[in-house]
Order: sequence, then structure tokens, then C-alpha cells
Amino acid sequence: KGNGMIGNIYSMGLALQALGATSTFYAPREWDCTQAFSVVYSHEYRQPMAIAQVLPALMGRSYLDAASLDCNANTGTHPLCPPPLPAAPIIVVYSIINELRGEPFDFTTQVTVPAGSTLLQVMEAAAVEKPNIFSFQTEPTSWGPMVVSIHRLAANADDRTYWQFLSSGNALQEGVGTYKPQDGSHIQAVFSTY
Repeated sequence: KGNGMIGNIYSMGLALQALGATSTFYAPREWDCTQAFSVVYSHEYRQPMAIAQVLPALMGRSYLDAASLDCNANTGTHPLCPPPLPAAPIIVVYSIINELRGEPFDFTTQVTVPAGSTLLQVMEAAAVEKPNIFSFQTEPTSWGPMVVSIHRLAANADDRTYWQFLSSGNALQEGVGTYKPQDGSHIQAVFSTY
């Protein structure tokens, strides 16, 4: 993509590893590694799998050399060494929407969570406040928790259905366990098909 993104934020690590390893053999056209690395530096990686894939490219070394990373000497701007989370509360509007299967529903709530909370924590707060409406289930994956059911409506691979998460109408590029809404965000969970 024109902004330095190769695929999406989760594929960047593997793409940078591949391009770095084959740079002497890759001749079709030059790639702007500075622009690609700026995309990686601007993202705060939290999932172990994503970190493991991007770390070799960031270090310019092998996995064996990665042990020398010193987070204590860092200024706090490195994506692998995030600054401590502030404790100030934020307000997030959270909606669940189904117009695809069964009886349609559209429920919205507003929750207050500490700044730096993940979307999963927002969902948990909504489920505590209104469990009959905002209950949900997740399954663990190597990329973090995956939402498989909201309001007793389960995603189904056979039906090609899933829960899609949007912010300001745009699909989230991170999972619920890592995405951090900002104060005033409106997050929508929309039952969708692919």
C-alpha cells in the first residue's frame, strides 16, 4: 500500500522478515523499508505472535540476538516497551447489532473504563452492567481471544458468519484483546457474513 503497509499490521512482521532476508535477490523493484518500518514503529504490538514475527526485522538480527533488547534504557516510545497505562477513566459507547439471522437487535450502552483498557475490557464492563444483553463468549487463539458469540448469537463457519468490530464505521485492524478504544469512541459489534 502507498503508506508503507504490507498487507495488514499482523502480516507486516513476516513481510519485513521476507524482504529483509531476500533483499539481495529481490530485483523487480525497490521497496521503501523506511516507510514500512515507520508503520511498524507507530503500532503498539501486544500479542506474542505478532511480536515474535516483527522482532527479528526490528532488531536487524536473528531471534538469538533479541535477548539483548533493554526496555529499561528505552524512552517509552518503542512499540515493544510501551509506557505504563494511565489510570484516568474514559467513556466508550458500545453497540451490538444483528440484522442477519433470527430476530434483529440493536443495543447500545455506555461504559466507563480506565484509559488504556482493551476492547475486551469494555465488553466485560458492558456484560457486567447488562448481562442479559451484552453477554459474550470468546475462544483462545494464538492471536488472542476471538469473540464467537454475543447476546447468545454464535458465529458459525458453516454459515460463514462472524462478529465484526467497527470503530467510526471502519473495521478494526486488531483483536478485542489488543485494540484500545479512545475516550468517546463508538465501537460496534456487527453480526456479519464473509
